Parts: sequence; C-alpha cells; structure tokens
Amino acid sequence: METGYAAVAITRLQDYCPPAYLIDSVALDVDIRDGVTTVTSSLSLRRNPVSPESTVMTFNGEGLTLRTLALDDVVLDSSRYRYENDLLTVQGLPATCTLTSVVDIEPENNTALEGLYQSNGMICTQCEAEGFRRITFFPDRPDVLARFTTTVRADKARYPLLLSNGNPVAWGDEKSHGEEGARHWVTWEDPFPKPCYLFALVAGDLACLEDTFVTVSGRKVALRLYAEHRDLDKLDHAMASLKNAMRWDEQTYGREYDLDIYMIVAVSHFNMGAMENKGLNIFNTSCVLAHPATTTDAGFQRVESVVAHEYFHNWSGNRVTCRDWFQLSLKEGFTVFRDQEFSADMHSAAVKRVEDVDFLVNHQFPEDQGPMAHAVRPEKYQKIDNFYTLTIYEKGAEIVRMQYHLLGAENFRKATDHYFEINDGKAVTCDDFVASMEAVSGYDLSQFKRWYSQAGTPILTVTDEYRDGQYHLRFRQHTPATPGQEQKQPLVIPIRLALLDEQGAPCALDAGGNGAAEGEQVVIMDQAEQTVSFNVPAGVTPSLLRGFSAPVVLDYDYSVDQLARLLAYDSDGYCRWNAAQRLYFAALDRLVTETDEADAEAAALVPVLEQVIARSDEDPAQAALLLSLPGEVALGDRHKPLNPASIHRAHSAMKKALGKALQSHWLSLSENLLATELSMDGRAMGRRQLRNLALDFLAAGEHPEAGRLAVELFELPLCMSEELGALRALVHHGLPGADQALTQFADRWQDEALVMDQWFAVQASVPGAHTVEQVSRLLEHPAFDWKTPNRVRALVGTFTNGNPSAFHAENGSGYQLFSAALSRLDAINPQVAARLANGAARLPVLEPGRKALLTERLAEVKKTASGNVVEVLGRILAS
Repeated sequence: METGYAAVAITRLQDYCPPAYLIDSVALDVDIRDGVTTVTSSLSLRRNPVSPESTVMTFNGEGLTLRTLALDDVVLDSSRYRYENDLLTVQGLPATCTLTSVVDIEPENNTALEGLYQSNGMICTQCEAEGFRRITFFPDRPDVLARFTTTVRADKARYPLLLSNGNPVAWGDEKSHGEEGARHWVTWEDPFPKPCYLFALVAGDLACLEDTFVTVSGRKVALRLYAEHRDLDKLDHAMASLKNAMRWDEQTYGREYDLDIYMIVAVSHFNMGAMENKGLNIFNTSCVLAHPATTTDAGFQRVESVVAHEYFHNWSGNRVTCRDWFQLSLKEGFTVFRDQEFSADMHSAAVKRVEDVDFLVNHQFPEDQGPMAHAVRPEKYQKIDNFYTLTIYEKGAEIVRMQYHLLGAENFRKATDHYFEINDGKAVTCDDFVASMEAVSGYDLSQFKRWYSQAGTPILTVTDEYRDGQYHLRFRQHTPATPGQEQKQPLVIPIRLALLDEQGAPCALDAGGNGAAEGEQVVIMDQAEQTVSFNVPAGVTPSLLRGFSAPVVLDYDYSVDQLARLLAYDSDGYCRWNAAQRLYFAALDRLVTETDEADAEAAALVPVLEQVIARSDEDPAQAALLLSLPGEVALGDRHKPLNPASIHRAHSAMKKALGKALQSHWLSLSENLLATELSMDGRAMGRRQLRNLALDFLAAGEHPEAGRLAVELFELPLCMSEELGALRALVHHGLPGADQALTQFADRWQDEALVMDQWFAVQASVPGAHTVEQVSRLLEHPAFDWKTPNRVRALVGTFTNGNPSAFHAENGSGYQLFSAALSRLDAINPQVAARLANGAARLPVLEPGRKALLTERLAEVKKTASGNVVEVLGRILAS
C-alpha cells in the first residue's frame, strides 16, 4: 500500500494476493432490537492451498463494537488478536477452524446506507462493494466465496417479514420478556457459495406481489416482489419485466434460475439503482415501482431494464463473480450488454441502440476524456465506491459488444456457455472472459485486451479519395493521453460500414462476416493506419461505424449534402441519428463562435428536418431522437475554453429559431398526436415522446398556442409522461400558469416521493443563472431530505450535471451552492457525495475566471472531506 491525498490508501492491481484462509461456510445470527442489532457470526476457515502458509488472518470490520471473539468455541484473550483501524487480525490459527464473533451495530444511525441500515421503518442491507464489513468481521473481498446460513430475529409486529438469501428452511416464535410470540425468527440457507458483497437481509412490514415462473426444465420458481403497502399497485410492470427477462435469458443464453424463490424488495433510501444479491435483490424504489399515473414512459423502460439487469447478474456476477474489484466490469459490462440486448428485443432495436449510444457519447466520453478517466480495468484505486462509473458499465458493455460482433452471434453464445461452465462457482478475471472467446473462436485477442487496460476515447480519423477507378478509405487511430497514461497503443477497432450512391442506395460490397449484413462490410483495424479500397462508382457517401460498432470518436469531414443523404436514406438508425447530430452541431458551433444568425442557420436545416417530420409516423420514437437538439452540456464539450453563458445563448437562439421556422409542424404534431386512450406499448410511448418534443419547440418559438396546449395537457393528462412534459414546458419557458402548475403538481403528488423528485428536477433544470436562487430555496423546502439519495440527485444532481448555465453562473453563486451542498452531504453519505463531486470534472476546460472560482471552492471542500470525496476532488484539482 501507499498513500495519496489525505492519507487515503491506494490499492494496486499488481499487488493482488490470494487470501491466507478461505471460508467454506458462514452461520449468521442477526438479532434486531431498538437502538442496537447484535450479529453473531461463525466462520468455518480453511487455509488457502494457493496462498503462502500462514497462521495469521485479517478481517475487515468497520464501526463494530466487539463483544466476544472465540476460536473453536474457546474465547480468545486480547493477546491473540488486535482490532484497530477497522481491521481485526487474529494470530495462531490452525489449518482448519471456526472463528465466532459477537458484535453490536446501530442500523438506525447508519446514514451512509452501507451495510445494515434503516429505511422508512424497515431494516435492509447494501453490501457492494465494501458494506459487509459494517455488519460483522469478514475478509471483505470478492474472491472469498462461502455458503451462508442466516437467521434473522426481530419484533413480530414491527417486522413481520424477515428475508435473506436463498431458501427459507426454518422459522418460529420466541419469548421476549416472558411473552410468547412477541418476537420471531426465520432461517435462510443459500446453497451456492457467494462473496459477502452479495449478502442481503430485509426486515419490515411490506406488501407482496406473488407470481410463479416455470423454468425450461419444468421447475416452479416462486416470484415475490415487496414494497410498502401503499405501493403494491406499482409492482405489476416489474413482475412482467422479470418474467420476460427469465424467459429471455433461457432462450438467448441458456441460463436457468437456480433457487426455489426469487425476491425483489423496493427501498426508499438507496445509494445505487439496484443490487443483485443472490435470490434477494434490493432495489431503489425508482427502479422497481411503476404506474402510468406516477411514472413516465422513460421510467417504465428503466424499470424493465434494471429488473432484467439484476436478474441477469444471477449468472454474470453471482454464479461467476469477479476475483477482485479491478475486474468490476467483468460482471457489470457484460450484464449491461445483456440488458441492452434484452431491451432491444423487447422494443425497437434501432431506437434502443441510439439511446445507448447517445448516453455513452454525451456522458461516458467526457468522463473518458477528463480528469476522471480510467481504464475499464484500472491499475489502482483509493475508494472502490468511486469506480462504479460509466466507464466500467457503459464502455465495458461496448467492449463486450465488439467481441460479440467479432465472433458472431453463434460463436459468442458458445463462448459464453464455455465461460459459465468452466467458471461456475469461481471468482475470475476479465482475462478469463476473453479466454473463453478465444477458446471457441480460435482468434488471438491479445491485442484486443488493450481495451481493458487503456483509458481514453480513441479518435478514428477517416479520409477518402476516388482514383484509378476505385474508392479508397484511409483510417488512422489515435488515443489522446489520459492521467497516468501518456503513451497509447493501437487498438482493435471493428469498423462496420456501407457506401451509399448519389441516390442514397447502398452499393454492393463483399460481406465481411462479423455480423455484416448485405451491402455492408466490417473492416478490422488493428494498426495505427490502414487503407481499404472498393470498386464502386464515384460520388459515394460512406456510412461509417454502423450500429456504432466501436466506442470511438469519428473524425470524417462530411459535407452537408452527404449528411442529408444519410439522414434521408440510410437504413442504419445510428448513422441517421449521427448525421442529424452533426448537422445540429455544425450550426450550433457557428452560433457559438462565428455568427448570431440563428434564423438563417435554422432555415438551412428546415428542408432536412421536414423530411424527418414527414416520416415520423413510421417510428415516432426514432423521429423524436432525430429531431432533438443536442443539449447544452454536449455542445459545451466541443468548445474549449468552456464559456457556459455563450453556449446557453447559442443553444437558446437555435431552439427558438427552429421553434419559429417549423412552428406549423410543431403545432400539428402537438395537436394530432394527442391520444384519447392510454396505451403503454412502444408506439404509444414514442408518440408521447414526439408530442412533448413538439410542445417544447412550440413554446421555445413563442407560439401563442403553446401555453394553452401545455395547460390543457397538464390539467387532463392520460399519464405522467404527458403531465410532466406539460409542466416542463410551462416552467422552462415561463409560460402563463407555470407557478400555478408547480403548486398544483406539488399538492397533487406530495405523498408520492418519486413524483416529487421530478418536481424538484424540473425546477433545478431551468436554464439560466437565476435558477441558482431557486435551487437554494428548494434546499430549504420541507420535502427536501439530505438523507434520501434520490431527492439529492433530483435537485442538486440535476442542477450540477444538467444545468450548466446555472451551475456555472458567472458570479460563482452556483459553485458556492455546490460546495456547501457537497460538504453537507459528505458528512451524511460520502458515497453519494463523491458521485456528486464528479459534476466538477469539467474544471480543466473552463474559461479562466470560472476556473479560478470553482478551484477555490473545491480546494476548500477537500480540506475536510471524506476519503471518497478527497479522491475525486484530488484528481480534478490535479488535472
């Protein structure tokens, strides 16, 4: 170990050593009482045959009050062990033994929401990544797999439901103060070895939605979804999503569920989205509760995706887990790819791919290009909580996707079968995953593995020329330096392409395998420079990176005519969307740096956008994506030094100009897409998405009908997507009735926490420096709660990450609000605070005045920050 900022320990991949002892089984007894919970743990230890022989073992234990410690039922005196700095070191251990500890913890005072804690009266857990050490002593690392038997004891009236991993094997009542049945207990047995980060426990008074699923082999699995009683009617969509995911995983990957029961519990206070604990998934309420009246269409899709993601983890994460936290993307990247493919099969594959790429390009790429850049398999970390990043998840999924296309669907399925079969019950590495790809395909993927170890976003520069009767494409790749990695090596980049003739028809190309369709070819680039040639007519337009075949920045100088041709005729959804984005960005860039002629820029775009509108009924959701302007954050990332005020002026001017130039179309869409009956299918969702976009443009263009349409939609909505879309239009554009609508919305939904999160977010996202004052007032609102991560993310997170013109207010007021909020949150929940701190990652590219103001604020926060926040701010300030 070495130390970094504020003496926070640095853990390095190269220092990995297997544990001295393994743990075959764990017997836990968790006795929940007011003010204190007593945990008795018996660990069956066995010396690790692959570790140097030792009689000493170290166990993690954070915030534990040790009552007794015994070895093979003999209480140890203090000379045999040492407990300090959150580590318990026990000496003189035999080759096999049982270590029993009794500790006290206080879930009610655990605001960090790691380990065992209280949420709205229930007791629950979050153990990934290092939360189990807050429950009892254990080698808290993912390569120690054990079989758990857990007994939970609690007051029967307050906690009628006692859950843990596996299957229930025994239960009963116990006496308390002479009264029979006041307290009760349940014992759960998990037959599968698992790392402690997958341990889960829930005690509470919850409603349950029950169903069953019959697996492909005929086994009946009980499905139970739990939530607060008032939320029982919001679980149907999650149940349907779960059953679809179970069926899909059997059909697509041959993976069958392995326990008799599968449970999901909705929890209000949760640092993440959800957790895949074996057989007992604990979810943030935002990722499991859904009802048309209270949940947007995007919320419905998120529930479906997250439910599937956590279920898929049963194999890609639980049955086969990661050896150490450097391999985190082994389970997360692979499972994100699986849930993306599931959602694509459930809905429009083209729309889903564009949505995923949009998120990657506008969120993960900036992370990969800034001070927080790190490899998908990093070489070191200070706080592993800080590495649950978009790079691990989203870029990790793209690395898996490239392997899928390199092998083809059939071989990829064979490779994943191989991976699951030889690694079942093991803790493995990213190299083991790639080894299965090599074993089945026969390919040498040693160079491909650079994607795991090399940080940064590659830039793929493409030039072309027509000579000697052939069309030549020259590719060059370059990855800019990132913190700690100055030198980069060439990567393997699969480039899926097509060539469109002057009429927009695809030219005949030799299919290159690797998933290429007719009229496509896949070029495997593995050198710094490569050239390919085609026998096609002159005047072709290259359709490059089809399906976004690699996570790279494409640098090709498209003409306006070429982009219009791609947008009008290309069959690839990503390439059409990318063409639209390039047209928008070119116009917006000129407004930022060259001209104030927004009306002229909009007029030039009208003919192309009218073509999209004319075809919008074919796929309304895709049309909404093609017609959406890039956001201010994405536009700002193209301009250095960054002046958010000039970005805001250009973006607002373009939106207003397009609102006016196409106002008849926006009005028609706003009126004609209004439904009279509620439907939750993909087409209906797409129509609502397009209608909300049209209303937003109509309001931006100051059309006199915008206010009336927004108020009518707000007053009589069919669902939350319509109601919230109308509220956003009213508030963001300052339309008459906006204040009344905000009051009415809060009165209507004050008892629905997730809806109120949206109410806070709508106000925090209003562009302009004046929003700083409004957010400050909302921080004092009675409904705002610093201890609820969802509420903090909705208000402070939206302000910081989604409203640059307010956050970067020229007078520094946004930075003052941010730094004060960061310090206050850090004292309550360091993990959430560290993620919020990432909102300052654009510090290095800010114009000098703002950079100085933000630097001063961050340096002041860092002086007294937690280790989580110190790591993030240290990297940002050092950049």
